[in-house]
Order: sequence, then structure tokens, then C-alpha cells
Amino acid sequence: MESLPELRWGIVATGMIASWFVTDLSLPREDARARHIIQAVGARSEAKAQSFVKSFVPELEQSGIACYGSYDAVYNDPNVDIVYIATPHAFHKQNCIDAINAGKHVLCEKPFTINAREAEEVVEAARQKGFFVMEGMWTRFFPIVEKLKQLLHKERVIGEINRMFADFSLDMPLRDLPSTSRLRDVALGAGSLLDIGIYSLTWGLLSLEPPGTSEKPEILAIQTLSDGVDISSAVLLQYHDAPGARQGVITSSVLHKTDDIFARVEGSKGTLFLSGSGASMPDRIKVSLKPLNARQDMGDKNTECVDIPKAEMSFAFQEKCGGKGFYYEADCIALDIAAGKMESSIMPLNETLRVMKMLDLIRKQGGAKFPQDLPYV
Repeated sequence: MESLPELRWGIVATGMIASWFVTDLSLPREDARARHIIQAVGARSEAKAQSFVKSFVPELEQSGIACYGSYDAVYNDPNVDIVYIATPHAFHKQNCIDAINAGKHVLCEKPFTINAREAEEVVEAARQKGFFVMEGMWTRFFPIVEKLKQLLHKERVIGEINRMFADFSLDMPLRDLPSTSRLRDVALGAGSLLDIGIYSLTWGLLSLEPPGTSEKPEILAIQTLSDGVDISSAVLLQYHDAPGARQGVITSSVLHKTDDIFARVEGSKGTLFLSGSGASMPDRIKVSLKPLNARQDMGDKNTECVDIPKAEMSFAFQEKCGGKGFYYEADCIALDIAAGKMESSIMPLNETLRVMKMLDLIRKQGGAKFPQDLPYV
């Protein structure tokens, strides 16, 4: 048997997302498709990096993992193959470029950068230097996403898609946070849109656009701002295609937590529901079909010629090894790099750029601006 591809990771920043990532990559998995080694951790101090390792990957504490008091030390560690960037949004561009210039592959947490202009700089640097770079939109790699695309676009289980709703909102008491918090400081990319609204937008694109397409929907957006920070965003995606238009209603907020059912896709034959602890971590699909006679009345001429699906279907996705699912994207990256690829087919750079341009347009219409936008997009 061929051995599994191996990646040695350097971790940049030691916040919550980084802790989830290293914990996931350290889990024993029977179905692992790659081997991941946490090689180095970089923080604002060496003590903080050591504390991070002790708290989240204690089994590695005595294994020679390098703990650095700077990010540059991670980029320049000759034993690191790829850098995972988990800093606040505003630092992503420079972190990515520094890692690329040091000769490292990069996985950068979403959103890839503050705006599309910064994203284009990173993509250009990666392509010129010839290193693998990907936005860490980890949810796109979950098995449930493949099931969603199969049900909606291949099996067309709910028929012609008419419209969809997706919301990701959290109850974040922003006023209780210091003004320097990344959730309040516009210079750090604060606001619901880039932090969590990007997930709502992702589900809209996955639901409304068949795989392999890259469409340009009309976008209408409005935002509620508080001290320049969008505390809620609402976006309408409109696809003008025959015979009927498709609509997506995309929302995010820091005022209320979304219910378990965070998305609904409506079609000519029924409705598909997505649920989970949040739009970033879905774990169930439910399909509810219209009564058979109603589907026939809608003009479904093939109904009587095929096996009739159950009026209600449910698909659950539970992680056998625990964890949150970061290992799916990590495995795919390891396989891609082993195959000599410079970007992911699941989260390609052109898709990252397309989404960043959409987010820019939403902010332009809604009013949320960052210092990095000057001159404003």
C-alpha cells in the first residue's frame, strides 16, 4: 500500500479557530487520507505558543514541536511545509504574502482577506512563486455538502429550485467588548458579514448554482451599522434565467442566535432544510416533498415513470472521531500538494476572488467600510 501523504504544519496565531484546527488534526481517524504533523506554533510570545500546545495538543508537548514568539519564525522554519493562518481578517494579506515569500504553502482562514483587491495580491504572489494557497472555507469540504449538491442538482429531488433562505447569526454583546476587539474594530474587519455572513452566502451559492458553474447574480444588499460595524446584513441574490428566476435571501446578525435550521431551499417538488449548531457546522439535511398530486399538478410529467421518493427524507452526518471537521480540508490539501497542484478544485482561487468581490459589493451597497478599502471599493 502506498503511504499516506504527509504535511508538516506551522500554526500562526493561537485563538479559538486555531485551537479547533490543531485539535482536529491531532485526532486518530480510521478513514484519514493524510498524515498531519503540528510542527510549529507562532504567537506574540514564546510562552503563549507553549501554553497553546499544552492546552490543545498536550500529546505533542514533548515531541519537539517548535514554539515561537513571532510569526516570521514559523514562516522560516525549514521543517514546516505549510502555514495555517488564523489571525484576524485584517492581517491575512500580509501573513499570506510573508509565508509565500518564505517558500511555504498556505491555508488561510476565511475570509481570505479584507477585500478583493487584497485577495488579488495574494493570489498573484502565490501564482508567481508557485505555492499552494487556499482559503479555509472548511465547510465546503464536509460530506454533507456533496450530499446537498447531489440531492439538489443531480437527483433534483425538490425539482426546479425557486428560492432559498440562509441565515447565520450569533448573540454577540459587542458593547461589552473593548473597542480594540476584532469584533468591534473596523480596522480589523469587524462586522457580521465577513465573520459569519460569508457562510450564509456560501450556502446560497451552493444551493442555487449547479456544480461547475460560476454565475454572476444580481445583488441587492442593506446593512445596519453601529459605529461603522455591520451588526446585521441582508442580501438578495437574483438569478435571471429562463424559465423562472432563482432568488436567495442571505442574512447575518450579531443580535440573535440562529435556530438549528439555518437554511431552507424551496423547489417545485418540495423543500430542503439544512440544520446544525450553526451554518459553519451543518449535520443534517431534511427533505419534505409536496403531496404527489400537487407535484403532478405542477407539471411533473415524469413522476409516474420513476420511483416515487418518500414524502420526507432525512440525512444525518455525525463525526465518528469527534472533532469539528477541519481534517476534511486538511486531507484534501495534502492530497492536492502531493499531486503537484497549486490550488484546490473544491475551493479554487477564482471562487475565492468571486466571493470576495460579492462581499465588496454587498458592503458598498450596505455602507460598511474598512480603512483598507481606500480608495473605497
